[in-house]
Amino acid sequence: MGGACSRKRDQQTNEENAHGGVSRRYSKSGSSKWLGTSFSRASVDKKEGNVICPSLMELCIYKISEEIHEYGTFSMIPRDISQQIFNELVYSQRLNEACLEAFQDCALQDINLGEYPGVDDAWMDVICSQGSSLLSVDLSGSDVTDSGLFHISDCKNVEALNFNFCDQISDVGLGRISGLSNLTTLSLKRNNSITAKGMSVLSGLVNLLKLDLERCPGVHGGLVHLRGLKKLEALNVNCCNCITDADMKPLSELTNLKELQISCSKVTDHGVTFLKGLHKLALLNMERCPITAACLGSLSDIAALLYLDVSKSNLTDDGCDKFSKLKSLKVLNLGFNEISDAVLAHLKGLIHLESLNLDSCKIGDEGLLHLAGLDHLKCLELSDTEVGNNGLRHLSGLVNLESLNLSFTIITDGGLRNLSKLSSLRSLNLDVRQITDAGLAALTSLTGLTHLDLFCAKITDTGTNYLRNFKNLRSLEICGGGLTDAGVKNIKNLRSLMLLNLSQNNHLTDKSLELISELTQLVSLNVSSSRVTSAGLQHLTKLKNLKSLSLESTKVTANDIKRLHESHLPDLVTFRPE
Repeated sequence: MGGACSRKRDQQTNEENAHGGVSRRYSKSGSSKWLGTSFSRASVDKKEGNVICPSLMELCIYKISEEIHEYGTFSMIPRDISQQIFNELVYSQRLNEACLEAFQDCALQDINLGEYPGVDDAWMDVICSQGSSLLSVDLSGSDVTDSGLFHISDCKNVEALNFNFCDQISDVGLGRISGLSNLTTLSLKRNNSITAKGMSVLSGLVNLLKLDLERCPGVHGGLVHLRGLKKLEALNVNCCNCITDADMKPLSELTNLKELQISCSKVTDHGVTFLKGLHKLALLNMERCPITAACLGSLSDIAALLYLDVSKSNLTDDGCDKFSKLKSLKVLNLGFNEISDAVLAHLKGLIHLESLNLDSCKIGDEGLLHLAGLDHLKCLELSDTEVGNNGLRHLSGLVNLESLNLSFTIITDGGLRNLSKLSSLRSLNLDVRQITDAGLAALTSLTGLTHLDLFCAKITDTGTNYLRNFKNLRSLEICGGGLTDAGVKNIKNLRSLMLLNLSQNNHLTDKSLELISELTQLVSLNVSSSRVTSAGLQHLTKLKNLKSLSLESTKVTANDIKRLHESHLPDLVTFRPE
């Protein structure tokens, strides 16, 4: 749902995990987090359109949060109440260094300040004052340094620490958590200062279950210190291109390991041989690793393997017959590999498969014949393949299919009739220019659809008449340029819509915003590259759930949207132009 709804055909050039781009999940602005928090809060406050009356306790907490500067301390009230007040201040972004002092020695159990603005070492005195009561701390994206962690050892019962994107924490800071033997979860994503030597302190965290070192480029050689962590169940070293086959050898002793993520590393087929003894391993991510199908011989010994990602690696048809031995697989990602229809013949026996990704592989119509017996398949990704109308005939029996992506294929209107029997289909992506109104008509039996993406399809006002069959739609994208205000009349009755993207339809005017105003459940709206003006913004004042608004390449300015935000849409988190 981008600002201008642009699509990249070659997804390999825009893969965040591969190039180390900073995800907005832990950006300093934190806008994405507050977007997610607002979604969950809205579901609590409203049910089936009716406002739920808050409890007396909730009213009191809201009132205290609004008048927080009138209170000196909460240390004398029950811990569960002070915890709720703290959480409300974080949610409403009223918490700052000054009012934080009121929580000194309050025995709080959870401090969730991930991405919260302004958090630095000055906050740590109060955080650490919770002492043995503190169980979890999330300081992701903060400016906390090694010095700020000086007293973290006082919190002896802490079980979860999250320091993602805290790039001022080094080996010194890591050393200060060495005595936290109750720690079960530790996350240190994107840290350039932690080295293999510093990781030696992890050897004492004998109860550690989950360790996340994604994008930590200095940890090569440090995994040897994990040998004694016999309870470790999940290890993430994605995008650590320093990781090699030698780092895999010490992992062979972690017999409780259930999840291993080593994408974008230098691990080869030889390194995979060290994983043969990990009989509990259920998830393995080797995206962009320089492996070949030869590694499948080692993986075939792991009966518990359920999720396997070998996308963007060096797989060819040669040796892929070994896929037939991975009988327990539920999720398989083969995207962006040089494989053809021949490989699909070896997947016929994977009867438990629920998700299959063949994005940008050399798959054609005949290959899909081998998928006909995969009755449990729920998600199928065929984007940028050579699949056409005839291939869809082989999918008509996959009655449990819920999500299908046919973007950048050669499907036309006629082929869509083969999907009419897929009554379980919920998500359909048709980013193809050959689809017209007639193609949309062929889909009207798919009344269970909740997500429909018609990006680049040639849908006109006439075609929108068929949308009345999709009453359950929560997400709709029609960006082919063929709509006018008349077509939006048929969209305004889709009252379950939460995300609506009508960008690139340059005939839409303020009248469309008036019609859209009846979709009161909308959370995200994109009407970029249209004739919408600032005068039309008055119609959006009803959309109280709106969190994201994009009106790029229109006659609306950033100041226009800011005024709308300040006067009527206080929960608007992200907007363009900005």
